[in-house]
Amino acid sequence: MSFDVHELDLFVLVGSAVTLAAILAVRLSSRAGLPSLLIYLLMGVALGESGVGIEFEDAEVAHALGFAALAVILTEGGLTTSWREARSSMRLGLSLATVGVAVSVAVVAVGSHYLLGLPWELAVLLGAVCSPTDAAAVFSVLRVVPLPQRLVGSLEAESGLNDAPTVVLVTLISTGAVADNGVLGMLGIIVFELVLGVALGLLVGFGGAWVMRRVALPSSGLYPLAVISLAFLAYGTTTALHGSGFAAIYVAALVLGNSDLPHRQTTRSFAEGIAWLAQIGLFVMLGLLLSPGRITLDIVGTAILAGLLLTFVARPVSVLVSSVVRPMPWRELSFLSWAGLRGAVPIVLTTIPLSEGVGDAERLFDIVFVVVVVYTVITAPSLPLVARVLRVTRRSEPRDLDLEAAPLDRVQADLLQITISPVSRLHGVEVGELRLPKGASVSLVIRDGETLVPERRTVLRHGDDFLVVTPRKAREKTEERLRQVSAKGRLAQWLHD
Repeated sequence: MSFDVHELDLFVLVGSAVTLAAILAVRLSSRAGLPSLLIYLLMGVALGESGVGIEFEDAEVAHALGFAALAVILTEGGLTTSWREARSSMRLGLSLATVGVAVSVAVVAVGSHYLLGLPWELAVLLGAVCSPTDAAAVFSVLRVVPLPQRLVGSLEAESGLNDAPTVVLVTLISTGAVADNGVLGMLGIIVFELVLGVALGLLVGFGGAWVMRRVALPSSGLYPLAVISLAFLAYGTTTALHGSGFAAIYVAALVLGNSDLPHRQTTRSFAEGIAWLAQIGLFVMLGLLLSPGRITLDIVGTAILAGLLLTFVARPVSVLVSSVVRPMPWRELSFLSWAGLRGAVPIVLTTIPLSEGVGDAERLFDIVFVVVVVYTVITAPSLPLVARVLRVTRRSEPRDLDLEAAPLDRVQADLLQITISPVSRLHGVEVGELRLPKGASVSLVIRDGETLVPERRTVLRHGDDFLVVTPRKAREKTEERLRQVSAKGRLAQWLHD
């Protein structure tokens, strides 16, 4: 296959135009309360064989590119997850990602076989690919719904953790390993791959953080590249040893994102940018893979019934069973059931049986595509209303600080850059009232594009950026103090040594 410079020019032209259109579509989708994935999928369909005429039918390439994009998205999810906030919800999130997935697969498989008449292999695959929630779909909608941290943390942990077991399960079914090893053997393989993935993710995460803290790189732009490379090192090492690469990359990114590293905010911003690019490319590619001519009334009817089974039976039952590890009020459990949005992950998972040549794999792809589109359109815009009806919303609370750190190696100190959000209670606090740890001080305030050297009586305002120099050994306490004041105001309790 040849690829000359003229074809490259055309590819760059089309690619840049599609990317810009996709970026602009984010604002449209957020106003409508819909995940942007729907627009990206439809863009792919419009560019495909029934629209512009671009033909793309290579399931193996789609499988490889889809997994690469999911790895990038999981990396961004791990890097931007605050362990301090998610820790209390991790137990329920892990239960939803394991026990909940198993329950959902069983319910959908049994229902699809006996109610919809699907063969057992196709029914189990349908249950497996539809069980995981999608982080990109969930949080593009939940950003506009004020929820308690325990709900947000549970959904975030579930969407970050449930990809790994379902990928292993779908792969084992598609390759015939279940028939060769039996159910118990399959469970053993899944547990082994997940444990190996978590262990190597922790090893690379903590080891990489230890190295990054001791190597002063010559450019701040190298730190995001190094962190992303470490996460993918965990993925590559684990897959080479036949473990779960998705578990490894998420855990490694979670450790790195919560470690005391230089330029953390820059790294997170960089990861968010490439994750958006991965999402755009992934959804457009999946849209290209669809052949609209195959979407018959039979496919639509099966997809709608399967979606009803998934949404109103499998999801609530899986949430109820998973909540045994962390009981919640019925209102919150009901919202968790309704907020289990599916996105790119189920469609990407269908590329596994497609690439393995499983019978009826094309039918499975078409059913899952319709399920994702139809039920995302129904579920996503209704989440704010459902949250209000169930009374699980909360008033706007101060968001965590936008805090950036740069190393000052010659004096063993760090320079923190803090942005005061519109709802932060740092507004109105005098610099002297911050009561920072010994050795830490506010060195500069940036307001309306102007800089000023603060005094003790200088009052901080919404929209201000200010710089804090802190000894490295006191950095954690300095950050904690700033977060306390941001959340509770000048009277926040100060924890002494």
